[in-house]
Amino acid sequence: MTILIAVLTAILAVLPAPALAQPDPPDETGSESLSKLRENLAAAAEGYMKAESDLAASKAKQAEAQTQLQAAEADIARVKDRVAEYARTVYQGGRLRPINMLLRSSGPDDMLGRAQMLDSMSRSDVDRLAVLAEAKSRAAGAKATIDGEVATQTTAVQEMVKRKTAAERALAAAKVVRTNPGIDSSGIPIANPAPRNPNGSWPPQSCNINDPTTSGCITARTLHALNEAKRVGFTWYVSCYRPGTQYEHPKGRACDFAAFPDGFENRSATGTNRNYGDRLAAFFVKNASALGVMYVVWFCQIWQYGVGWHRYNSAGSSCGDAPAGDHTNHVHLSVY
Repeated sequence: MTILIAVLTAILAVLPAPALAQPDPPDETGSESLSKLRENLAAAAEGYMKAESDLAASKAKQAEAQTQLQAAEADIARVKDRVAEYARTVYQGGRLRPINMLLRSSGPDDMLGRAQMLDSMSRSDVDRLAVLAEAKSRAAGAKATIDGEVATQTTAVQEMVKRKTAAERALAAAKVVRTNPGIDSSGIPIANPAPRNPNGSWPPQSCNINDPTTSGCITARTLHALNEAKRVGFTWYVSCYRPGTQYEHPKGRACDFAAFPDGFENRSATGTNRNYGDRLAAFFVKNASALGVMYVVWFCQIWQYGVGWHRYNSAGSSCGDAPAGDHTNHVHLSVY
């Protein structure tokens, strides 16, 4: 028997270890009312961030137009000074009328020379006036652009207020109250910002990058947020893409970060695991603007861009009764 056990042990030692099955992603569905709330909050956050992006682009365009206006006004001032100087010179020199200059010619050659001089003086006058008109036209165009961008910015700000109000009304209708998560954000690292357009706006993105956590796809901005979290030490199990129609997972714009090293356990995080989730949630909230974070859900609370933290319980349960729905076993991230 001892020899048989030894032989079996030797055989097992050389056989490849069976692959561990990937933990199933958490079921975040919750109640119908909670699902509707989350959809409303996502729409409000997306609209808010779109308006904020438009505002940034408009301010950049306004700044460019302001620079153009200053240059045009400087050109106008210079040309006006030259025209005024030319007028003083003509007045003080008692400029002769063209016909008198020609009649005083001493001969054909002298008359031709005087005619050429008059033509040169005329072109000089026209050129000065043309430069002045062009500078004034540029100034008028820059002013019109500035006025248009001010109107655009007013619309963007109004849209941001509208979207924030919509989120707050949805929260109030669901009887969700504002909370203070009490998460210590001291020492939370700074993320490298996700790429933006030159004018500061967010570029549109699609689900066209291979998701390193599943067999699906994610957006470039989602991948950036995932990589930034890993870079600063949040390296536990993550699952991003998920098929279906609900929330941002099927769009490649969301990831679930397990509060346990090897996957999603059906229990609430405590101790070191809770601290890991707290700090990860704080990381995304602190770097929301840099990473394009729409909202974060963690431990019965939801943080939304432009709105802040609110209570979030699935199916009206006490916090932790449903670890997946209450998000007490994982941190959910949605990216714009």
